[in-house]
Amino acid sequence: MDQLALFFLLMLAAIIMVPVGDRIGLPSPVLMTLCGGVLALIPQVPNVRINPGLILPLLLPPLLYAAAQRTSWRQFAANRRAIFLLAVALVFVTMAAVAAVADAVVPGITLAAAFALGALVAPPDPVAATAVAGSLGLPRRMISILEGEGLFNDVTAIVLYHVAVAAAVSGEFSLGHAALELLLSAVVAVAVGGVLGWGANKLMSIVGDATLQIGLSLLVPFASYALAEEFHGSGVLAVLTTALYLAEHAFEADDVTARLAGNTFWEIIDTLVTGIAFGLIGLELHEVFSVGRGNWGPMLRHASLIVAVVVGVRLLWLLPAAWIAKRLHKVRDMDEDIPLSWRETVIMWWAGMRGVASVALALAIPLRTDHHGPFPARPELLFIAFAVVLATLVVQGLTLPWLVRRLDVGADTKLEHDLERQLALRAMKAARTRLKEIEVAETLDEDLAEMLHHRAVDLGARISPDILDDERRESHGRRLKRLRELRRIQEDMLSAARHEILAARSEPGADPEIVDRVLRSLDLRSMRG
Repeated sequence: MDQLALFFLLMLAAIIMVPVGDRIGLPSPVLMTLCGGVLALIPQVPNVRINPGLILPLLLPPLLYAAAQRTSWRQFAANRRAIFLLAVALVFVTMAAVAAVADAVVPGITLAAAFALGALVAPPDPVAATAVAGSLGLPRRMISILEGEGLFNDVTAIVLYHVAVAAAVSGEFSLGHAALELLLSAVVAVAVGGVLGWGANKLMSIVGDATLQIGLSLLVPFASYALAEEFHGSGVLAVLTTALYLAEHAFEADDVTARLAGNTFWEIIDTLVTGIAFGLIGLELHEVFSVGRGNWGPMLRHASLIVAVVVGVRLLWLLPAAWIAKRLHKVRDMDEDIPLSWRETVIMWWAGMRGVASVALALAIPLRTDHHGPFPARPELLFIAFAVVLATLVVQGLTLPWLVRRLDVGADTKLEHDLERQLALRAMKAARTRLKEIEVAETLDEDLAEMLHHRAVDLGARISPDILDDERRESHGRRLKRLRELRRIQEDMLSAARHEILAARSEPGADPEIVDRVLRSLDLRSMRG
């Protein structure tokens, strides 16, 4: 088996593991990691040969872009304190704790190399957290915090990692220079991401066609990452800034086709790239086996100790942080998402899985220093990093569904239902207000006006039937039944038309392009219902 065949095998597994995970109740990223680990044990499967410097630029931009599309600036603004405590402060604390322990127990390591280890294992993976948490029916506020933490902690950790590696390689370190680099990296990233998001939005409005807009959206995250890195900014933060800008401005309200096609396209990209990323983590077990060969005992002890530090520090940080956030929330009545019970705090703790970024940063550790010596304790650092990723991703990922059920933590369905009802009312009122404006400006037939009023009510009732009283709900139910029967028959008619057009495609003299154009027209008619 060659590298290309292995790559396509991972994509096939990424698709298959989604329904498998849904059926057995386990997250697909965890299953893909296990799948990659099994492949790594098969002698016929080759070692993965990917330049470590390309892993982050190739995998992170689309994953972060897809994840950021599911959130908004408002969520980040509302959760800024929780995000700061988890994505910035906790990353610093975890890095310091890991560095102190590694410096004390790992032979041959320097303090700078220990800080590099701490930085690369500090950030929970944004893709793992959202993929796992999102499939468990957790409260939306918890998912919002995990998404915010996951999207921003890489920004902090990657910059700290580069500072620590530079100090380990050169033997020099300046706290002031490191702080300035962190600040400049963030400023450059926000500037690049904002400008590129604005430019991409303008370009999308110029190209117009939905296919070209979606193609452009695929290029934008890579361009944002690469351009920010070129100017010594944070590529991760630049992608987030660009994605959040485009999420607010990219599609017009009435650009239905582009929005539906774009969402479908990015769901496909997210599934494939996530599968490849976590499959690669499992496949990199080749690297772990080669590093640990002949020295398993001490390395396993060191790795177990660091895993305990990473997991323990998160719990010890979250318990008081959640309590303080809850107290401030009551005092100031702030609009933010916080864990409301110790059970939710425990779930937040156990959901802190490491993943793609940690693996990529570990593999990117230089082989030698500026003084031509080997990087301090590089084999041990690689082994420990992979142990942390596998232990948190596999062990915590496999047991998180059980823990959620055991602690009985679930989504606040009443709150979600109330919000859905409010939005349904707003949609119905907007439609009826616009209909009244049209009635004033135009002369509508009485039957047509009555039908349109019913349609305006149906808009909201289909979203949330509870907005209607009993009598109107019964009337709506009858109309909906007739509409469903009409739609069923109409779909049968459209199906017959599509079969006839497809049959015409193979007839002598048929022009495939014209046939496909007619077929697309019928497909769009089916979408409109």
